[in-house]
Amino acid sequence: MEPIQASLKKWMQENNNFKENFERMQQQVRENPEVKAVLEANPQLTEQDIQRNLMRLYEYTTASKECQDCPALGQCKNILNGYTPRLEVDGHVIRLAYDKCHTRLQHEEREKQEARINSLYMPKDILEASTETLDHGDAERQQAILKTLQFLQQTGDTIPEKGLYFYGPFGVGKTYFLGAIANYLAERNISSMLIYMPEFVREIKASLKDDSVNEKVEMFKKAPVLMLDDIGAESQSAWFRDEILGSILHYRMMERLPVFFTSNYSIDQLEQQIATTNRGDVERVKAGRIMERIKRVATEVPLFGKNRRNV
Repeated sequence: MEPIQASLKKWMQENNNFKENFERMQQQVRENPEVKAVLEANPQLTEQDIQRNLMRLYEYTTASKECQDCPALGQCKNILNGYTPRLEVDGHVIRLAYDKCHTRLQHEEREKQEARINSLYMPKDILEASTETLDHGDAERQQAILKTLQFLQQTGDTIPEKGLYFYGPFGVGKTYFLGAIANYLAERNISSMLIYMPEFVREIKASLKDDSVNEKVEMFKKAPVLMLDDIGAESQSAWFRDEILGSILHYRMMERLPVFFTSNYSIDQLEQQIATTNRGDVERVKAGRIMERIKRVATEVPLFGKNRRNV
């Protein structure tokens, strides 16, 4: 070690720029208030100890603490992205320990929350919806908002047995309500599954090829909260209506698991819609069976107002 230190000292003497930078670094370290506090709290540290640990101390002084110099997680200036350093002293050794900064913790919490919302074909703005941004000033939405808040207030250790069936014209924000509810529940560690019904029908048909229908149906059956967006817009076969949708709704009805729906049709109008298959057959009894299950798992709520897609 001594020959190396001697060589380094000689090299420093011959390289004035390095020597100046090194002296500037030492000054920066010794003038840092946090380093001063650590050194004062540990009088056993000798000058040799400080020199031996100088690079760790310098790293600490140049690092961002509690995100003060980092505008975003992706622009973190620290060696360990998203971690803030602290000094630890063990005898004559100074160590750098790193803890997750609050920006990283917030980022990880958002990732956990997003993971609690499993969506099929839902737009990003819906997945970022919030109950705080619902338009409380629109009188035509008051009943929908009230029913939504009542459901959320009842959600604690257990989830209410019945969800909500939002119906109304295009563009009034029915799907946004689903996203807002899903995010609220995710913050309370309750998972939701959001499904856009027309794509769901196509997904199930495609699953026939790889024999994954049963696996997907089981997933939809057992989701803590299931949300079916735009029911009635899909062209469905009697097989899908009775064996897939009927099976899912029957299971959730028996297990008392809530389902949320959005539709352009009221429940009475939807019955006529799903009674007619894509072959043109009208099967009112089977459609009535589906509607009875929908009524058991959700409460009908009208949702009207201005078309927000034109805003």
